[in-house]
Amino acid sequence: PLATSFEGRHGSVRYWVKAELHRPWLLPVKLKKEFTVFEHIDINTPSLLSPQAGTKEKTLCCWLCTSGPISLSAKIERKGYTPGESIQIFAEIENCSSRMVVPKATIYQTQAFYAKGKMKEVRQLVANLRGESLSSGKTETWNGKQLKIPPVSPSILDCSIIRVEYSLMVYVDIPGAVDLFLNLPLVIGTIPLHPFGSRTSSVSSQGSMNMNWLGLTLPERLEAPPSYAEVVTEENRDSGLAPVAAFDDFQRALQGPLFAYIQEFRFLPPPLYSEIDPNPDQPTDEIPSCPSR
Repeated sequence: PLATSFEGRHGSVRYWVKAELHRPWLLPVKLKKEFTVFEHIDINTPSLLSPQAGTKEKTLCCWLCTSGPISLSAKIERKGYTPGESIQIFAEIENCSSRMVVPKATIYQTQAFYAKGKMKEVRQLVANLRGESLSSGKTETWNGKQLKIPPVSPSILDCSIIRVEYSLMVYVDIPGAVDLFLNLPLVIGTIPLHPFGSRTSSVSSQGSMNMNWLGLTLPERLEAPPSYAEVVTEENRDSGLAPVAAFDDFQRALQGPLFAYIQEFRFLPPPLYSEIDPNPDQPTDEIPSCPSR
């Protein structure tokens, strides 16, 4: 597959088409036109629909004095997003230290360039948000705080010379100390989320629904079929053997021996496998052979 078109600080991925028109005794006419290529990334795949979460804790020390810990836990609903979507961040920040801290969230784009066995990396800020300042002993909870993704290029993950990756950093800004941060990987795709979820999840949910329906219809215990006497009563059997009073010409023709034989066995049970021919010695009718010429 072709890598997505990209313009970076130390490299780029570009595509163009060239055309030339050769004419006798004249200079050739040349034309060059650039075009854009997108390697589509479908975020409806199971790996990109899995939630991302993490927890970290840090204790501040100043010489011989040790303050309480600062804890951070964060979670997002999935790994894959498309530009224009908003990431819902669920986080809990607890400040047991003696300092004033500020929870923040940032989306970073990391560009990695590979050439001649060397690599250069560039990190750029894409979007950020800021929470409320927390004094000592305070806790803040984010119940789906939204961070919108601006128009950015999709992730490039399968190119040998350039990689473009994204990450969501939820961190606690601690004045005078190293920040407590938590990195959650992101993939920016081109095919947005299906309105009813991924195809895999919809198929699995439909399958589970069908299995539940099947479980409700099946009885807990298999019952034996009813006996012959319960289905065919003596009255039905007698009525089947009783002669019919009025028939037209066609129906009278059915009162022959063959029809009587059928009427007789209409309500009788089928023979058992253990029954034996009562006349084993009676010879069968032989088919006469044609006389030889």
